[in-house]
Amino acid sequence: MSTTTPAVVLSGITKRFPGVVANSDVHLSVQAGEVHALCGENGAGKSTLMKILYGMQHPDEGTIEVGGRQVRFRTPADAIKAGIGMVHQHFMLADNLTVQENVVLGAESLHGIGGRARRRIQELAGSTGLTVDPDVLVERLGVADRQRVEILKVLYRGARVIILDEPTAVLVPQEVDELFATLRGMREQGFTFLFISHKLDEVRAIADSVTVIRRGTTVGTADPRSVSSRELAEMMVGSELPSPETRESTVTDRVVLRVENLGLVAEEGTRPVLDRIDLVVRAGEVVGIAGVEGNGQTELVETIMGIRRAHHGRVSLGDRDLSRAGTLARREAGIGYVPEDRHRQGLLLTQPLWANRILGYQTRRPTARGAWLDLPGAKKDTERIVAEFDVRTPGIDVTAAALSGGNQQKLVVGRELSGDPVLLIASHPTRGVDVGAQALIWEEIKKARARGLAVLLISADLDELIGLSDTIKVMLRGRLVADADPATVTPEDLGSAMTGAGVGAGAGAGAGGVGDVPGATAAGAPRSAAEVEGD
Repeated sequence: MSTTTPAVVLSGITKRFPGVVANSDVHLSVQAGEVHALCGENGAGKSTLMKILYGMQHPDEGTIEVGGRQVRFRTPADAIKAGIGMVHQHFMLADNLTVQENVVLGAESLHGIGGRARRRIQELAGSTGLTVDPDVLVERLGVADRQRVEILKVLYRGARVIILDEPTAVLVPQEVDELFATLRGMREQGFTFLFISHKLDEVRAIADSVTVIRRGTTVGTADPRSVSSRELAEMMVGSELPSPETRESTVTDRVVLRVENLGLVAEEGTRPVLDRIDLVVRAGEVVGIAGVEGNGQTELVETIMGIRRAHHGRVSLGDRDLSRAGTLARREAGIGYVPEDRHRQGLLLTQPLWANRILGYQTRRPTARGAWLDLPGAKKDTERIVAEFDVRTPGIDVTAAALSGGNQQKLVVGRELSGDPVLLIASHPTRGVDVGAQALIWEEIKKARARGLAVLLISADLDELIGLSDTIKVMLRGRLVADADPATVTPEDLGSAMTGAGVGAGAGAGAGGVGDVPGATAAGAPRSAAEVEGD
């Protein structure tokens, strides 16, 4: 690690918004050629600080130095010119364009759009180990390859300091290992990384140093080689690292959700997005779905919710057939829904918290009375949710956009558990939230499960999936291909099953099973391994 001029120094950074001090006298020094992790609760000020460094926000006080020279960024373009790039948690790629077109888009003046651009992309890809085909459409890439394209984009624009915002949130363990190998190789070439993450074990595995932010200010810098995850968590939130582990079973014999032979075809003549799905969730049971993103989990949830119309099959809640019911009718029947993207599907960001309490409950108490909305009832119940679910907000009249991601998520979870559902569909319920919010959400799901709630859990956090679930099913290419026992399966086992590494091996291969995965058994309609590969 270099002891020369730091790559980036932030001194006394303060940023105020109306009624909120997001950053207060923050100090951060990042050495050239290191991976420097930034940890803190949601709302601690990490995102604001990185937006300031990337030119998206302007500090009210403080200075920024890049390579020993004081700078003032008015826009992200200024930061890019200074050699700073940012890979956002939610990828900024156009699916209908090729890799090369995505990389070049907006930077055509650098190397044109033809041969010179292609050679530069291949040169960067080769030197950093980010090997991707420039001509492939992005829509055909998996999550890990999309992330490589995002990194290529910032390198193409000349970045030497790269901000990575929650880069492992949607990766399986093997893909995390590949990413870390890439970062280590690039670090040896002098690249510098600011690594934002809530996964403290991963922070300790990749970072050279860690800066912790709490309530808008820096509380210290630690050496990841000598600090434990528990100690980092205590620096962040003043408490131990939470565990999702559920010790006692509350599973009953009463079937709440039954999905039979469910099929969905996106386009006529193409491979089914959902292929003969059979699924049962009982009262008091958490059934987890493991799978690399893009293998049908989103479509499964949206078809059960009635957002998509199934090509064939049946969805029942208790004794009621909901196959032809709309989304509102399914919610009224007793389905709570925590969507995977709270911004696009769970909240109206420009509306106050009490208005967001009404979403999905506009026909039921306490937010409705007969045919009319009950605004006083909605406001009173929003105050209850804020108190019970520790939603940190100045009041219920602030907009949802004013809350940190973790507090937005607690509001959504509180709303969905407040409708006395018989089934909760939770898609990535703790994605992008800090350890404090994560612990609260886990605890609320456990309490609801103990009261008899049936839960269908979709998560990319394999520790969460193993800890909370009573049963885990692995989804691959639109099919449920294996069952795994949370008591014996490991994240590495699940990662192998999710990527298809075990498909066609050993016992159960004829069912598209996961023959070599400990704790996993084959599931799904009989088909040969060759048929599965042929898809």
